Amino acid sequence: MSKDRIWFGIPRSNQARVFFILLGFTLVLMISLQVIGGPLQTNAAPSGIISYELAGSLDNAWAMLNSWGSEGQVFAALSLGLDYLFLVAYSITIALGCRIVASNLHPRFGFLIRLGILLSWAQFLAALLDALENYALIRILLGSENALWPPTALWSAVPKFIIVVLGIVYILAGAIMTLIPKNRSVRASP
Repeated sequence: MSKDRIWFGIPRSNQARVFFILLGFTLVLMISLQVIGGPLQTNAAPSGIISYELAGSLDNAWAMLNSWGSEGQVFAALSLGLDYLFLVAYSITIALGCRIVASNLHPRFGFLIRLGILLSWAQFLAALLDALENYALIRILLGSENALWPPTALWSAVPKFIIVVLGIVYILAGAIMTLIPKNRSVRASP
């Protein structure tokens, strides 16, 4: 399988190293987003920017924006802007992780290999959904009264979260599978 040896120009021998570098960068961005998003946790938005992503209606979104005030809205704008870099980082990281796991599975796990490749590509769909979600949220933040933006954000966020979580679970399950000894033959005592 020569096509499995290189993934987006990354030779298989370097994929784990690149994965961990990307993972570190992704975690730094995630922590930065948590810090920036701290002031966004209010009664109207108990989960901060995630509440805003899942608002679903203009009334809910505006209630959150009002609870943040002008300073909080600046933090929301910073968070949404930084999220464009984050969505590139996490999608590539998770996609590469899924690809690494799939390429290290024994051929007898054909379904799991195909699932890993599918989840790898699906991360780019998650990134596109995240970008659409961010655009919708920015439009609301800028004062748009179009009632389609909150549902657009919501129905972009939900599948994005599902795809990302499935990718992470696949990587973690694959990591656990590699820790299980390959030869588990039990010898009967005489």
